[in-house]
Amino acid sequence: MTLRSANLTGSLLMVTAMAIFAVEDAFVKAAATVLPVGQTMIIFGLGGAAIFAAVALITKERLYTADVISRPMRIRVVFEIFGRLFYVLALALTPLSSATVILQATPLVVVAGAALIFGEQVGWRRWLAIAVGLIGVLVIIRPGADSFSALSILAVIGMLGFAGRDLASRAAPAALSTSILGLYGFLALAFSGGLYAVWQGQAFVAPDPQTCLYLLGAIGAGVAAYACLMKAMRTGEVSAVTPFRYTRLLFGIAIGLAVFGETLTAPMIIGSGLIVLSGLFIMWRGKQVAQD
Repeated sequence: MTLRSANLTGSLLMVTAMAIFAVEDAFVKAAATVLPVGQTMIIFGLGGAAIFAAVALITKERLYTADVISRPMRIRVVFEIFGRLFYVLALALTPLSSATVILQATPLVVVAGAALIFGEQVGWRRWLAIAVGLIGVLVIIRPGADSFSALSILAVIGMLGFAGRDLASRAAPAALSTSILGLYGFLALAFSGGLYAVWQGQAFVAPDPQTCLYLLGAIGAGVAAYACLMKAMRTGEVSAVTPFRYTRLLFGIAIGLAVFGETLTAPMIIGSGLIVLSGLFIMWRGKQVAQD
């Protein structure tokens, strides 16, 4: 496979992953409108973990090794719990479109964290782009405005949790496969759902057939999207494939408008534009610096 062909294949896989992630978010949001949020997270997490565990066993991987409890993995699980918990709460309690847009700021925080934690060189231009992207988040949530909702902070905390998880993943042992990372990622989701269920104190309910389909759809979409994402990141150049992560924003907004009857506001359009443009600039600038 030529590099051009690999980049095309990787880009198509990334777009596919982002589309399926948006579908997963929609299924989770639909299920959480019927079931308690904690119960939704537990079922979703255990279902995804079971599939990844089965894949690992089929490929004769060990489900538990010393690498699983290494310090980077322990940190990763903590951030995964916070990210999953608050993002699912954001999906349940706020518009899908706004939660999806705020999530797109994750790469900006990852770049800033890589500079502060791992000592990676980030010049003033990329720091400025990070600031512009974070301003875009503020434009969307509009703190101090009459329309401000404290619930929008849920998506911000979830985004920070996912950024911390991605940073910890960079330090995780290379021997851990996609299946094992997926297994413990979904177990962290189930654990965070259990914590929230205890705090919420709401009794579990028996899901009706339609809600069962929502849950099955969320589990299937979550596993498929994760697999496509991992495959995309291992096919072609990272700089060529990664920008297509932002297509999740388009899919999320489209589903929010078409399925949940949400509206697209001017602050959301402006804020999402700032986030995407700053993210793309950071990737472009990073590639230019690497070539110098």
